[in-house]
Amino acid sequence: MTVPPEICAVALEAAGVRLEPLGPQHREGLAAAADHEVIWAHMPAPAHGDNFGVWFEAALAIARAGREAVWAVRTLADGALVGSTRYLAIEPAHRRVEVGHTWYTPAVWATAVNPACKFALFRYGFEVLGLNRIELKTDNRNTRSQAAIAKLGATREGVFRAHMVRRDGSLRDSVYFSVVRSDWPAVRQRLATRLGIACPALSE
Repeated sequence: MTVPPEICAVALEAAGVRLEPLGPQHREGLAAAADHEVIWAHMPAPAHGDNFGVWFEAALAIARAGREAVWAVRTLADGALVGSTRYLAIEPAHRRVEVGHTWYTPAVWATAVNPACKFALFRYGFEVLGLNRIELKTDNRNTRSQAAIAKLGATREGVFRAHMVRRDGSLRDSVYFSVVRSDWPAVRQRLATRLGIACPALSE
């Protein structure tokens, strides 16, 4: 299934970050940002060092094919590329997407970068695209990611047991979270307060 035109990567900004639709111009900066083994501990495949090219070409191909909406994340203060995120598992008929395949260089962990990116993606999803639901999932071993998702105001829904096979062959349980349309006003205010920004609705 291809991403419908109304659910696509467009440039988004919030609280000092810009999400840019992934393109060849991002290769060098993202390669430097990705070159930390710790980033990939809970990801399906590593993408640092010699593995980065495989990740980048696959991400670019899936974006060009219109199957997912893929962004590079840039911090505006210094212009540095610091990671990537995307909309995937897109279900247009049900107005539902997953925000995932998210990674950041360790220098921006526990900063405003992740909440700012999520604010931009949630706001675009609910206020422009008219989504009903945005999902997030993570490895049950990845307690840091679970805490970060919960801090956004997302609701933990449960665990999909034996959901995926990790690259070491072990079975992964996945923890699912969501933000639904009725949650968005409260989540929006929570994130805006956390980021110290005003948040008029995009339609206002």
